[in-house]
Amino acid sequence: MSTPPQQPAQPADRPPQPGPPAQPPSVPPQPTAYPYPSPQSAPPVPQSPPGPFQAPAMPAGPQPGNPYAQPPQYAPPPVPPTAGGNGAAGRAVLWAVVGAVVASAAWAAGVFLLGAAANAADLRGYAAPSDLCSRADYGSFKDEYTASDSTPTHSSLKDRALEESYCSASLKKSGSSYADAYLSIQVDLHKKTDPAPEFTATWKNYEASHTGYDVGAVEDIGDEAYLVTQDTTSGTSAGSRYATLAVRDGWVTYTMSYSAYLSSYDPDKDPPKIDEISDWLKTDTRNTLDRLKD
Repeated sequence: MSTPPQQPAQPADRPPQPGPPAQPPSVPPQPTAYPYPSPQSAPPVPQSPPGPFQAPAMPAGPQPGNPYAQPPQYAPPPVPPTAGGNGAAGRAVLWAVVGAVVASAAWAAGVFLLGAAANAADLRGYAAPSDLCSRADYGSFKDEYTASDSTPTHSSLKDRALEESYCSASLKKSGSSYADAYLSIQVDLHKKTDPAPEFTATWKNYEASHTGYDVGAVEDIGDEAYLVTQDTTSGTSAGSRYATLAVRDGWVTYTMSYSAYLSSYDPDKDPPKIDEISDWLKTDTRNTLDRLKD
């Protein structure tokens, strides 16, 4: 076999002779966010045309003006600092929130308690006994009606919303076989509703809805009191005399009423006057209200 002729050695001071063009190194794959080949990856760089000099290697990364170059990646948003990084501020915010919650709860509890206290029944220490006749005082009438009823009628009511006691007694003068007058007493403890508006509307305006009655305010008995009277006898032996003292003290209402009916058949031809009856009602009402607080 023949051996190809050997090329003579080139002197060290001579420049290298041109030879066949060298192949440029392949461009490394561009970084991508996808783990598999993506259309966004840059296409391979074509080989340099043959020439006397080797084409320079293309730098890695997107090339200017290359529509297939990978777009720039955006950095993720900054992560807010954790409690460990800013403990004082975190605790301050936490305590502020806890304080607001506690304050709101305290305010709600205060409103609830104040509302409950505002709606509590104002009974002023009064009681509604089962037998009001044994507790009431109507001694002012006994000088006129000496043969008073020894067995008066009484009743009572006990309920969550209302307690009530009632007493009815017949008044007789000496020598009378039948009652010459009647006395009734009633006390009501309103435990759920303030009776003030209705009490005032009923008794202050009594003469507006009942013809022939006189109404006057009474001082120094309870929160408010009204005396309602009527006299239809007109100096004759027929007719009637009526008087009621109505009192409200807090959420407690009280009435004491007197009534006498005259006719030609009645032996009593001289019943007490309205002024006398009114004074007796005031005296006995004050005494009875004091007794109902014991």
